[in-house]
Amino acid sequence: MPAKAVLGVLFIGDIIGRPGRNAVRRFLPGLRAKYAPAFVVANGENAAGGVGITEDIGRDLFGLVDVLTSGNHIWDKKEALGYLDREPRLVRPANYPPMNPGRGAYVATDAKGRKLAVLNLQGRVFMEALDCPFRTADEYVARLRAETPAVLVDLHAEATSEKQALGWHLDGRVSAVVGTHTHVPTADERILPGGTAYITDVGMAGARDSVIGIQREQAIQKFLTGRPHRFEPAKGSLFLSAVFIAIDPESGRALSIAREVLTAEDDGAEEAP
Repeated sequence: MPAKAVLGVLFIGDIIGRPGRNAVRRFLPGLRAKYAPAFVVANGENAAGGVGITEDIGRDLFGLVDVLTSGNHIWDKKEALGYLDREPRLVRPANYPPMNPGRGAYVATDAKGRKLAVLNLQGRVFMEALDCPFRTADEYVARLRAETPAVLVDLHAEATSEKQALGWHLDGRVSAVVGTHTHVPTADERILPGGTAYITDVGMAGARDSVIGIQREQAIQKFLTGRPHRFEPAKGSLFLSAVFIAIDPESGRALSIAREVLTAEDDGAEEAP
C-alpha cells in the first residue's frame, strides 16, 4: 500500500538581522534535505538590522523561503510600507486596522499545485491595542479553509497564555498555530486533540551569544540604566530554531511536529548583500 501523502511545512523563527539571514543560508539546505518541505515559511520582521525589513532584503529572503510573516516591527522601516502592498508573500498581522498597507494572509501554491494558507496575527497582552486576534482569526479561517484545508497561523505575541489560548481556540480548525516574537524556542511542541500542531514560540535565527539576537552589552546597559539604548544585532556563532510540521493535505490535520535547534560558527562567508 502506498504511503499516505503528506504536506510538509518548515517554519523558521524570527530572523534577526544579517546573522539571522546568514543562519538561514547556512542551515536551510540541510533542513530541506532532511525534511523535503513543500513550503518554507519564516518570520522576517527583524531581518533588516534587527528591526523591520527592506525590499532588497525581502527579495533576498524570497530566494530562500516561500512566505514571510511579521509582527509589530514590520512598520519600522518606512520603505517597507510600499513593499507590503507590492509583495503578497510578505504578510503583516491581520488584526491591524484595515487602512494599513499589506495583507494579513497569503495562500501559497507549490509546483505540484498544493496549497498552504498562512495567517499572521498579533497578540494584545503587553503589546499594542489592536483588534481582537481571536475574532480576527475566526473571520479569516473560514475563508482560508474554503481554499485549502492546510492553514498555518503565526501568532506574534508576548504572553504565553495568549498564545496557548489561541491554540486551543483554533484547535481542529487550522493545521498549526506557531508563536513568534520572544525569540526563545519553547519545548512544548505537540498536536492538540483536534489535530492542530502547536508551539508557544519557535525562537529565532541569529547570533547565539546574544540577548534575543542583539548585542549583550547593549541589552545589559538598557537594564542597568533604564535609559533608551540603540540595539544592534549581535555577531559570532549562528543559531537557528525552526519546526517541521507534517500535515494531511486532505483534512488539514497535523500529523506531527518536530523542533530543530541548530548552531554553527559564523565565518561571514555567507553574508547576504
